[in-house]
Amino acid sequence: MLPAANRDFWRALDALIAQCEIVIDRPKGSRHPKYGHVYPADYGYLRGTSSMDGGGIDLWTGSLPGLPLVGMIVTVDRFKRDSEIKLLLGLTAEEIETVLAFHNESDFMKGLLIRREEEP
Repeated sequence: MLPAANRDFWRALDALIAQCEIVIDRPKGSRHPKYGHVYPADYGYLRGTSSMDGGGIDLWTGSLPGLPLVGMIVTVDRFKRDSEIKLLLGLTAEEIETVLAFHNESDFMKGLLIRREEEP
């Protein structure tokens, strides 16, 4: 059984996701406009939210029906000198590993996976 604070955290994120529009501005296979890397899954943000970079809270979407929140990746970017969260919506275990590898392929950015321990 998870501590109440952990359950409350994930449920608060569920509520936020339910209240906001998911915007996919970088579809799977597209290239980053500035750095040229290719996105291994659909990448976007939650409209109406804010994150460290001034944009919306970032997210990845996968192939699971209903796009449940399955975890997040916490990143640190030494080039931009910031840290952010990337929500993982509807990603399978294989898709999660692919996205995590994407965040760890550079010397400047590293990502830490936090899996949701309870069922959404």
